[in-house]
Amino acid sequence: MVTGRGRSLGEVIGDGQRSFSFEFFPPKDGAGEAQLWQAIAALEPYQPTFVSVTYGAGGATRDKTVGITGRIARETSLLPVAHLTCVGHTREELTGILDTYAASGVFHVMALRGDPADGPRAAWTPTPGGLEHAVDLVELARARGDFRIGVAAFPEGHPSSTSLDADAEVLVAKARAGAEFAVTQMFFRAADYFALVERVRERGVDIPILPGIMPILNLAAIRRQGELIGTSVPAAIVDRISAFEGDPEKVRAEGIAIAAELCEELLDGGAPGLHFYTLNRSKATLEIFERLNVRV
Repeated sequence: MVTGRGRSLGEVIGDGQRSFSFEFFPPKDGAGEAQLWQAIAALEPYQPTFVSVTYGAGGATRDKTVGITGRIARETSLLPVAHLTCVGHTREELTGILDTYAASGVFHVMALRGDPADGPRAAWTPTPGGLEHAVDLVELARARGDFRIGVAAFPEGHPSSTSLDADAEVLVAKARAGAEFAVTQMFFRAADYFALVERVRERGVDIPILPGIMPILNLAAIRRQGELIGTSVPAAIVDRISAFEGDPEKVRAEGIAIAAELCEELLDGGAPGLHFYTLNRSKATLEIFERLNVRV
């Protein structure tokens, strides 16, 4: 475990022990809040390398993100990583948010450009007085001195990227600006992840890149999200899931099996760990852990 400002996650992940981490999002209401903390309680015994808390489109959940990460830092044994985006904030506001995180005992951040309020495929317009790119936010957080910084990576390319090579160049620039680890967007082909890693390594950067995992529990929902963020669902997976159409429990079970197979392929191929998009629930992640023989 890492505490406070100690070793960077890049150093921990690079040590060779497999990293397991979980992502949560700020809930909308009291019921969602209870569900979130139930999930955190269920997953805490697995001693994840870190847990991250997202930042809503357009910066909509700033206060909740700050509050949840601070509470995790104060009340649990977990290492929180707070998301921070350029969207909707001036440079001065971003500096103030970083100061608030530090005062709450949160020294690890995910520095992201972020999605416009209308979604990831909407036209990007920088906030007046703000930052234009994630690399600018990395530089800002790095200049604060104590922060350890993670960034996003995109195995199939960011929706606004002109090519996979250009996308790799962006990740390399973020690493050279001070990012110490990266977490990928969800994907469903291990080959896409390994190709991304290879593109980055060819450019002389060895930043640890954690694959992001989201099991398919509802094919239509995953397809919609994939269209937004530029992630495709392979035909072979669609066929496997569609074979159980009309039976939600069997669809769910097949989705868990597919995710576990992907995790095994990634770990066998040398991925430094796995980052799970939990949707504030623990059950699916724990079922995947059961298949991977991950124990408390």
